[in-house]
Amino acid sequence: MVMKPMAKIAIYSILSVAAVLWLLPVLWVVISALKTNSDLYSFPPKLWPDPVTFEHFKAAFKKGDFGLYFMNSTIVTISSTLLLLLINSMAGFALAKYRFRGSSIILIAFISTLMIPIEVIMIPIFKVLSALGLYNSLLAIIIPPAATPTGVFLMRQYLLTVPDELLEAARMDGAGEWKIYWSIILPIAKPILAVLAIFSFMWRWDDFVWPLIAISDPSKYTIQLALSNFIGEYNVDWGSLLAMSVITMLPVLIVFMVFQRYFVSGMITSGMKG
Repeated sequence: MVMKPMAKIAIYSILSVAAVLWLLPVLWVVISALKTNSDLYSFPPKLWPDPVTFEHFKAAFKKGDFGLYFMNSTIVTISSTLLLLLINSMAGFALAKYRFRGSSIILIAFISTLMIPIEVIMIPIFKVLSALGLYNSLLAIIIPPAATPTGVFLMRQYLLTVPDELLEAARMDGAGEWKIYWSIILPIAKPILAVLAIFSFMWRWDDFVWPLIAISDPSKYTIQLALSNFIGEYNVDWGSLLAMSVITMLPVLIVFMVFQRYFVSGMITSGMKG
């Protein structure tokens, strides 16, 4: 059915207004980070900084040692994302293309874990990490989210769309299972891998609760924990907090811009076959 021009204009107008409303808080954070202290605390608030200053950014890097925290978050996020892509793609491949006894039970078990709140399993995970001697290390943040039921399910659904004949032809040509995985499955699965990469990067970069539990050494803080240092018992350093909040937005935005062309196709195709 072809959409009428007026209906299309109405829909685009509503979406545009919704997008502007969603962006307003983000724009306000960016604008406020560029204000002087006098403008930041002025009432009524100024809509535009005059003059524009980067002093809050400089002060935050000097006072907050943000370079170290930024590096910690980068190491944790990239390592955890790569590990998640590897494990979830292998598990999704096995559940989608191998027929073995208990595969349906394993799939149901994976999906059932989606209904378990993360708060329920935090204490068991913490005890396991402590027993392994990983408490207060970056590995304590990298390893626990390495395999997610959501990622395994999405990967399986996507790989169900890959024809079995393609894999059988590769086996007839002498390709082993690892060769099929690396040379056929991973290239075909680029769209859904991009979706998982975006989600994983966003979740790990923005995670606050689990690093707060697993890390006690300030030198190993992630950037989200570092942001809390600007909030004192009696006052808040709003200038530095806003400036570093702007910096923390950039990596997620860059990752999304890089992988966005795969995002929609990966999300649509992952639900095409049951």
